[in-house]
Amino acid sequence: MSPPSSAFARRLPRLATEARATLMLAVPLAATQLAQIAINTTDVVMVGWLGAEALAAVALGSGVNFVPLMFLIGVAVAVSPLVSQARGARSHFLRDARRSVRQGLWAVTLLGLPCCIALWQTEAILIAAGQEPAVSAEAAAYVRALVPGLIPAGWFVVLRSFVSAMERPRSALVVMVGAFFLNVFVNWLLIFGNLGFPRLGVVGAGVASSISNIACFLALLGFILVDRRLKRFAILGRLWRPDWPRLWRLLVVGVPIGASLLLELGLFVGSTLLMGLYGTTALAAHQIAIQIAAVTFMVPLGVGQAATVRVGLAAGRGDSIGVGDAGLVAVVLGVGFMAAMGLVMIAFPGPLIAAFIGVADPANDPSVASLYAMAVTFLFYAALFQVADGMQVVGQGILRGLSDTRAPVIFGFIGFWLVGFVAAAGLGHLYGPTGIWIGLVAGLFVVGGLCLARFVRRDRLGLVARATRPDTQPELRTAS
Repeated sequence: MSPPSSAFARRLPRLATEARATLMLAVPLAATQLAQIAINTTDVVMVGWLGAEALAAVALGSGVNFVPLMFLIGVAVAVSPLVSQARGARSHFLRDARRSVRQGLWAVTLLGLPCCIALWQTEAILIAAGQEPAVSAEAAAYVRALVPGLIPAGWFVVLRSFVSAMERPRSALVVMVGAFFLNVFVNWLLIFGNLGFPRLGVVGAGVASSISNIACFLALLGFILVDRRLKRFAILGRLWRPDWPRLWRLLVVGVPIGASLLLELGLFVGSTLLMGLYGTTALAAHQIAIQIAAVTFMVPLGVGQAATVRVGLAAGRGDSIGVGDAGLVAVVLGVGFMAAMGLVMIAFPGPLIAAFIGVADPANDPSVASLYAMAVTFLFYAALFQVADGMQVVGQGILRGLSDTRAPVIFGFIGFWLVGFVAAAGLGHLYGPTGIWIGLVAGLFVVGGLCLARFVRRDRLGLVARATRPDTQPELRTAS
């Protein structure tokens, strides 16, 4: 038997090849995620220039809106492993990919309509949660302006998942970058009332985001319909006809993904509501730290999406060793990046926070001095959970490549709620706002550790063999 070091040395060329393939896919995916979160970040930054109360309203509104949005995104993301596994298996690839994309659009529509109705009750929800009535009303107005873009945002993720599984992610990146600049321009027009447009404040930010989400979907759809390699899938052909077997399969994979994201976002929304009990300054500082952490989170999220594709391709081929290589590379890349970003947050908090408060030297402006000091403290704890956040998002991504989406729901409930939220509420009562952040850190570490432990045991649990099985559901003739 060869020593472990020799076995690892023989494995290095495969890992290097896998790392190159993962980076080729992950870099544009991560850049797309950064551009997407930049739309919300520009809302926060530009609204922040209106004052702490407006910033607090957007913090609450974004938190409420993100819950159904992330659920729809989770369902839409299921298109990626299904198409990737079909590519790996090669049998009936065009048909299987076409079915998955169509039913992804169906699923987002059917689940998105009740979400839109629920979002219309934002003000009542926030007041029931103990938030200040004035801030709740403004947050509700912001959310209502976001509602028209909710379902198109989910449709865009369906198409983005498709082009990612086809290893053509740059098209989504170009679209999202264009949407970012569109959002900045419309924000400038509608938040501040420039060029004769009405001054709408936070509502203008919501309108701009909706316009950007709709534009994203239409632009990416147009690309798919004219691209030489992608138009052959005819993804809109007979779109109005149901394909119940494939819709059910997509929901079986996608609803647990959406539930996992819902549990995670629910923790952060819950922490925002808890923070709101400590006043506007604490809530605004919390939103600044969360937004900075959300920007860095987009990179390991992109790595996790790339891992879903790479693991799915290997699983479709029945290549257990390839599955392990893809997972290992993704973990190293995602967690390593987050560790580096955590160090940046600790070393350079000032410039990061100054971008949100519009003041270069907070010491010269007493009105924001306390906000700045609290944001620095929160950013320290945000840096600590960067590593755990990288672990959990990449861990869930590699499990999704195996269509293993139910166990992460259990992990999310245990880590995000039984540990994270309970600790945030309890420690917040004892130590104030800082205790809430300690609870967030604990919850993320638990989920990350459980996901990676399950991937390590994938062969013993039969996860690769289960993902390799072909789709035995018959295709409806009317949906072909």
